[in-house]
Amino acid sequence: MYPEELIQPMRQELTSIGAEELKTAAAVDSWVQDKRSGVLVINSVCGCAAGMARPGIGLAMRHAVKPERFATVFAGQDKDATSRARGHFAHIPPSSPSVAVWKDGTVVDFLPRGKIEGRSAQDVARDLMAMFDKHFAAK
Repeated sequence: MYPEELIQPMRQELTSIGAEELKTAAAVDSWVQDKRSGVLVINSVCGCAAGMARPGIGLAMRHAVKPERFATVFAGQDKDATSRARGHFAHIPPSSPSVAVWKDGTVVDFLPRGKIEGRSAQDVARDLMAMFDKHFAAK
């Protein structure tokens, strides 16, 4: 685990734009039980989280169509919370950073590290906004 003072700015990149931090397994369970639409970010310290994932998520969360809720767990730091979150989508291989898109209490889309790493923040944002439009736009 990294010292909290080192990762605090990485946490704040998401909390400053409205993400709720889920630091315990119980907090994750409570969040998952809420059936409103949501995005759950698996945050991390890696370079692709810093250069692509967090900035891309920030851009996507400005989109006109977005989920009702936005939360994050921090891989490698909030281990119980991250493990519990991943347990709710165990059919998807774990990756950090990643983004799970929720609707009606289930994961309906997922952006894994493999679709974040090596791409621009704008590419990540476009992918997320397309997911938001697909799952959350009024029909």
